[in-house]
Amino acid sequence: MAGNNGFRPSKQHLQTCSSFVLASILASTLQIYFFSPISPDPLHLPPVSAAINLPTNNKLQEVTKIGEGFLNKPEDLCFDEEGILYTATRDGWIKRLHRNGSWEDWKLIGGYALLGITTARAGGIFVCDAQKGLLKVGEDGVSLLTSHVNGSEIRFADDVIEASDGSLYFSVASSKFGLHHWYLDLLEAKPHGQLLKYDPLLNETSIILDNLVFPNGVALSQDEDFLVVCETWKFRCLKYWLKGERKGRTETFIDNLPNGPDNINLAPDGSFWIALIKLASDGFEFVHASKALKHFVATFPKLFQLVDGSNEKATVVKVAADGKIVDKFDDPNGKVMSFVTSALEFEDHLYLGSLNTNFIGKLPLKAA
Repeated sequence: MAGNNGFRPSKQHLQTCSSFVLASILASTLQIYFFSPISPDPLHLPPVSAAINLPTNNKLQEVTKIGEGFLNKPEDLCFDEEGILYTATRDGWIKRLHRNGSWEDWKLIGGYALLGITTARAGGIFVCDAQKGLLKVGEDGVSLLTSHVNGSEIRFADDVIEASDGSLYFSVASSKFGLHHWYLDLLEAKPHGQLLKYDPLLNETSIILDNLVFPNGVALSQDEDFLVVCETWKFRCLKYWLKGERKGRTETFIDNLPNGPDNINLAPDGSFWIALIKLASDGFEFVHASKALKHFVATFPKLFQLVDGSNEKATVVKVAADGKIVDKFDDPNGKVMSFVTSALEFEDHLYLGSLNTNFIGKLPLKAA
């Protein structure tokens, strides 16, 4: 029988080990709380309202894939008067699809931060570059329209729309975090965003709305009497009146959306198409309610992949001018489309941009 010669730690040794463990825990806690890049608020995930309680479907799995393999995460798109489709991709290109079905590498802007785009009435397109600011892109090249407001750099230009008088309304998703750290803005869940106006005649940029919670898509109503801006982390869209007795006032256009609204586009009938992003991964919704867990995830950013639900599904909704949802299309498990960021109606088809595809989805609306 073997003798009892096992190591027996002394009381002093146990105290030393305990002190080391406690010191490590304390150091980690200090690291998380005092060196965390965020100062978070809880993010309240909304209940699904009765108005949005439409049955889940698989309509977005029926899309035709256009430009497959030629496009790198085409977030947004637009059409000009000739029916040419333009899209901005994550590899810094503005690419376009001609009526004859041929694709063209049109303009190389560079970088990875091309976001919302819209057709310019005088020709060419306007582009939000999250690194540079608001750009005009035409056959003769690329020009920077604005990069500062009130002396501060515009660091996260997101989406833009042009009014009939030439004014440009565009969102700044965050004045604190840049595109590369967008997830920190989500975890912090505080109002760092703005809605800006660029006046091309005066070459001036002004703040229309401040303290918005990640303002994303912007769209003008059919009569241009109001503007809609989507607050992604608030699960709602705001209406800002441009004309009439309520000019200058802000009110809720639609709230309690089941997921965060991204880009918004006016439909030919005066309604709006809104792309919705799933912000919380299934089973990890609790993280957004805990400040401590938010600090932890922000300090160790690779953990955000567990929390992020954007690639799990796709949803777009059609919202009437009175703020009521009239239709909804889904890919409930992200089988074909996920992380859909824009939906644009053109000639009885819905075109869908995404940050998780190498194509643009095309869905016939009459069949849908």
